[in-house]
Amino acid sequence: MTVVARESGISLFEVKKPQTMKSQDFRVSISECAPATEALSLRMPRADDGPRVHSLIASSPPLDVNSPYCNLLQCTDFRETCILADRGDALLGWVSAYRPPRSPDELFIWQVAIACAARGEGLALKMLDALLERSAVAGVRALVTTITEDNEASWGLFRSFARRHGATLTKSPRFERQAHFGGAHDTEWEARIAPLPALSK
Repeated sequence: MTVVARESGISLFEVKKPQTMKSQDFRVSISECAPATEALSLRMPRADDGPRVHSLIASSPPLDVNSPYCNLLQCTDFRETCILADRGDALLGWVSAYRPPRSPDELFIWQVAIACAARGEGLALKMLDALLERSAVAGVRALVTTITEDNEASWGLFRSFARRHGATLTKSPRFERQAHFGGAHDTEWEARIAPLPALSK
């Protein structure tokens, strides 16, 4: 499947054909698929990956597109908590995350985009697991994101992540439809997965 994320949080669902969809945080879109013929690489982004990341997001509607400058900052200043997946010359996946300054024991998942060519590989979970192995997340005890109520596939993804790490997923409203979005967007529920195994690398 192809995963796409909006700036404010995460939602996830499968798309079998182009269609009109309401605004959400984390989406799936399907592009042309190529067979997997090379090994998958998971690594930190570099400055020169910025345009590729921007292109992946821009070609994955209905994902909200950030500025190229934002993506460059993610690939440089936030590279230690971001991860990309490529196979040969093809960029297949992108996850951006950060440790909130006021809650350094949390890892907030901001954006995710996964290309069609990586469908069926469980790439989103692989990338999240790889992030947890980084020294940059030592001391993190919770993974946090936001999801709209009706995105069952996204809830399923993070429930699976919680189970595989022996953690509990709790939910609470974070950004509310009326109070924070002026009625223009569904309430974003915070999904908090904790406790994660102590990471002390």
